[in-house]
Amino acid sequence: EGSEQEIAAADFPEIRLFTVPRNASLQPSEQIKSSWQVCSPQTVKNFSATAYFFGKKLYQELGVPIGLIHSSWGGTPAEAWTAPDCLEAMEEFKDIAQKLEQIKPALAALEKWRASLQQIPVEDLNDSTFWKSLDINDQRYTTNEIKGWQAMQLPGRWEENGLEAFDGIVWFKRVVKIPHTWLDKTLVLELCPIDDMDRTYFNGQKVGGKELMGFWNLPRRYEIPASLVRGKNMIAIRVIDTQGAGGLWGKPEKMTLSIKGQPEQKIELQGEWYFRPIAEYQNKVFYVYGEKEKDYQNRPRLALSLNSHPPAALYNGMIHPLIPFSVRGVIWYQGEANVGRAEQYRQLFPLMINCWRQKWDQGDFPFYFVQIAPYDYGEQSRSQLLREAQLMTLQVKNTGMVVTTDIGDDQNIHPAKKEEVGRRLALWALAKNYGRNDLVYSGPIFEKMEKAGNKLCFHFKFTDSGLLLKKYPQPQFLIAGVDKKFLPAKVKIAGNALLVWHPEIKQPVAVRYGWSNTPHAVLFNKAGLPASPFRTDQWQE
Repeated sequence: EGSEQEIAAADFPEIRLFTVPRNASLQPSEQIKSSWQVCSPQTVKNFSATAYFFGKKLYQELGVPIGLIHSSWGGTPAEAWTAPDCLEAMEEFKDIAQKLEQIKPALAALEKWRASLQQIPVEDLNDSTFWKSLDINDQRYTTNEIKGWQAMQLPGRWEENGLEAFDGIVWFKRVVKIPHTWLDKTLVLELCPIDDMDRTYFNGQKVGGKELMGFWNLPRRYEIPASLVRGKNMIAIRVIDTQGAGGLWGKPEKMTLSIKGQPEQKIELQGEWYFRPIAEYQNKVFYVYGEKEKDYQNRPRLALSLNSHPPAALYNGMIHPLIPFSVRGVIWYQGEANVGRAEQYRQLFPLMINCWRQKWDQGDFPFYFVQIAPYDYGEQSRSQLLREAQLMTLQVKNTGMVVTTDIGDDQNIHPAKKEEVGRRLALWALAKNYGRNDLVYSGPIFEKMEKAGNKLCFHFKFTDSGLLLKKYPQPQFLIAGVDKKFLPAKVKIAGNALLVWHPEIKQPVAVRYGWSNTPHAVLFNKAGLPASPFRTDQWQE
């Protein structure tokens, strides 16, 4: 929020910024091609917003020079940031070092093959002019020709539909026949969200597109002029994905073609489409496929995909070469890519923290992290379990956690209120590492539960300033008896404690707070910091 004004005012000569280029590597790198920069409107615009606001708050409070090192890659799992020898302590990753060694010959063949391809460097991912001007023989792919194309069911992430872990440019096509009565009418093409960018054609003519970063979770809606409409129509979509999962994803009912103003007159577009990858993206370069031996189908394959996700790959390329730096501490904002493996994360995240401390050999330096924000991951996901795993990580020495359940966006996995996230991280550092004992630096953290008749009484850490309850339309506190059936609870503050009950439950045994993909904070301390979601049971989900 307010990014333009903040960037324009980011003139802080005593804040220095260092950005680590993205680099997934099979073996530990010893060098980084980057340099320190003075914080200015020109340099800060491509820096981590959360890290910038964290550093700015420290500078304003302490008045001393601040150095910030930014090493990140969105949509990546924690194991990618952990050293291979540390990972071998976990059963799931015990052979990772051996596997990385085994694919070196295949990787050399792939790099040689890539070197023979046309290369298009990407200087700035946020340069909309670059994306709008990028044309890799587009018209060739908008025709009715599908020879050499493969079939894929949409919607669905392409990683789950035959493209493995792929970043780059993929074309999708589908022929749509319409009723004779639709001719000479303006149509509306609706598509589910496209990750990251699209350029969409109807019968060879561009009809729309989101050609800049940040719209990966936005459904598309494009009008089709009547002059383009035929009985048999070709829809062609160029999709560009630069990190994490890619493609057309979401709800099938969001893919339709209809008459403008008559949405009930529609043709459903989910189902079989044809696709063709034309370029892959690696380390800020597009490698454009060619014909015959330079086609995607003849690309050398790796037994372990070396994009941003393989275990240890980002540690090797983006953390290991930083170890000579003397660091004061770490701030960490990650977890979304591990949502489906929360039980594993309970061990993996503490392992990664201790691994970094071991490698730096500078003691148990502070490690402050952000609990993942509310987001609608879908009915099959249980992101609350990942938040619980993060909450458990507070048992690791010299760690701290920022809760974001009051500043999230259910429809945006990257909510806009980065300044508040950075401020809350800075509160931990100021209070725990820079002597600001007057600061309240954490929201309430569940400590213990006691029975009080037909009520349950809850006690929390970090309530020195008292508790506050706010209203929200959907119940955030749920309570259950021995039958394990949860009902919306009544809640009342009693001093620094909280009473929770339901009149129909005479013997309550368990309470859950904020236990969903999209929790919304209603419990705060008087410093305005939200309580972490929690549960008192360990019942099977």
